Amino acid sequence: MDGNGRWAKGKGQVRTLGHRAGVEALKRTITAAVDLGVTHMTVFAFSTENWRRPAQEVSDLMGLLRAFIKADLERLRREGVCVRIIGQREGLPPDIVTMVDDARARTKDNSRFFLQVALNYGAQADIVEAAKRLAEEARAGTLDPAAITPDLLESRLSTHDLPPLDLLIRTSGEHRLSNFLLWEAAYAEFVFQDILWPDYGRDALKAALDIFARRSRRYGGLEADHAVQSA
Repeated sequence: MDGNGRWAKGKGQVRTLGHRAGVEALKRTITAAVDLGVTHMTVFAFSTENWRRPAQEVSDLMGLLRAFIKADLERLRREGVCVRIIGQREGLPPDIVTMVDDARARTKDNSRFFLQVALNYGAQADIVEAAKRLAEEARAGTLDPAAITPDLLESRLSTHDLPPLDLLIRTSGEHRLSNFLLWEAAYAEFVFQDILWPDYGRDALKAALDIFARRSRRYGGLEADHAVQSA
C-alpha cells in the first residue's frame, strides 16, 4: 500500500494525512475485494525497514493502526472477515501486540474473507526465521536435514496456512517487491499500477484482476494446465 506520503505532498498536506487517507483506501479495497470474489488478501502495512522513518511518523502510523482496529474490527467480525497479523512482535508497542492477539481471537472462526496484515514484517527475516526453526529441529534430533524440502521450509513461514499467492499488486508506480512475500511470489503474477494508495479502490482492483485473468500461468510447463484461482 504505497504512495501515502507522495499523495499528501502533492496536495500540500503533511504525510500523516496521507496515511489517514490510506486507511480509508484500505476499507474501500476490502469491500471491493469481497464484492469481486477475492477470498484472501495480504496487505503490507509496516515493514521492518520502516522503523528508519522519523519517530513522529512511526508513532502516527501506530496510532492509525490502533484507530483502525478499534473502529473497524467489530464490523469486520460481523461481516465474516478473519483478520490475521503477521510479522515480528519484537519492537511493537505492548498495546499493539494485545490488539493483534485480540483481532485474531475475535475473528478466527470467520471464513467469508481472510485479511492478513503484514506488520513489522520483512520477507527475508521471515525466511530466516523459518530456516532457524528447521535448524533447531535438526539440532534436537527430530528432523533429518536431508529431509528438508521447499514444502517443508514453506510450512514454517508465517504465511504457511494460506493458499498459494496468485497475484501481487504494487501501487504508486514503483517496480520492486520491497521485501514483501519473496518466497510466496515465486509463481505469482505481478501487476504494477501507477496509482498512489490513497486513490486506490474498486476500479483499480478490478483493473488488476482483469489483467490477471488474461495471464497464461504455466508454472514452468508448456501450457496453462493450472486453473486460474481467485487473487
